[in-house]
Amino acid sequence: MCRWLAYSGTPVLLDTILYRPQHSLIDQSLHARMGVETTNGDGFGVGWYETDPDDPDAVTPAIFRDTGPAWSNRNLRELARHVRSPLFFAHIRATTGTPVQQTNCHPFRHGRWMWMHNGAINGFDRMRRDLVLAIDPDLFSAMEGSTDSETMFYLALTFGLEEDPPAAVERMAGFVERTGHEHGVEFPLQMTVAVTDGRGLWGFRYSSQKASRSLYYSTRVDTLRQLHPEIEFLRGVSDETRLVVSEPLGDLPGAWNEVPEGSYGVVEPGGDHLRSFTPQAA
Repeated sequence: MCRWLAYSGTPVLLDTILYRPQHSLIDQSLHARMGVETTNGDGFGVGWYETDPDDPDAVTPAIFRDTGPAWSNRNLRELARHVRSPLFFAHIRATTGTPVQQTNCHPFRHGRWMWMHNGAINGFDRMRRDLVLAIDPDLFSAMEGSTDSETMFYLALTFGLEEDPPAAVERMAGFVERTGHEHGVEFPLQMTVAVTDGRGLWGFRYSSQKASRSLYYSTRVDTLRQLHPEIEFLRGVSDETRLVVSEPLGDLPGAWNEVPEGSYGVVEPGGDHLRSFTPQAA
């Protein structure tokens, strides 16, 4: 389906996390180990935030997306060497049936918010009309593409993402499952999702079948420094630096932890949290 990573912490060059790791996202675009498809070449996207000291609340994410494979895109390579940020989203796409076009590439953006997804709404072609009609009319005109992933994003926005992200995603999942069951789909939802407002980062792992796609988070930096004092990157980033990824970026012992089935994590200043995820009635 897809592979993605989310980074939050000390500002770094995009190149540091996108190209340099042993099993980087660029390597995964050709040689994914844990995805449904080995190759993810149906487009890609990166998103990042810059801080405006005069009006930090007005900052919106920048996004670069293209329809070709990430492994051969010279513009992405150039961008990665020059863009520095404390928060990155990166996504490589393997389409589940919707067209290969820029508006269908992740991450998706609305105001301060970014969203990316791996998985699928099973039977999306059957229930798409019912799902889209539930989106707030004031938000509907902002939708640009035709994917189930963007539909999920705008449903979450409709159900209160800007006020309470976990509750909104739980309502979105509950609504998708209810709609799917009404259309005779036994297991409607398969998802790992990352969403951010530029401050906090939320990562979700859930599927109706209780067999979700892979998702991992990095071990605390202070612990990793003790385990691997020779790693230069660990000496230059804060203890709050964290990565959430579809699959590990390398084989460093002790570096990666699986997000439990049916749970979500919160990465934010002051501490991280891991909690259970349960779809709710919208």
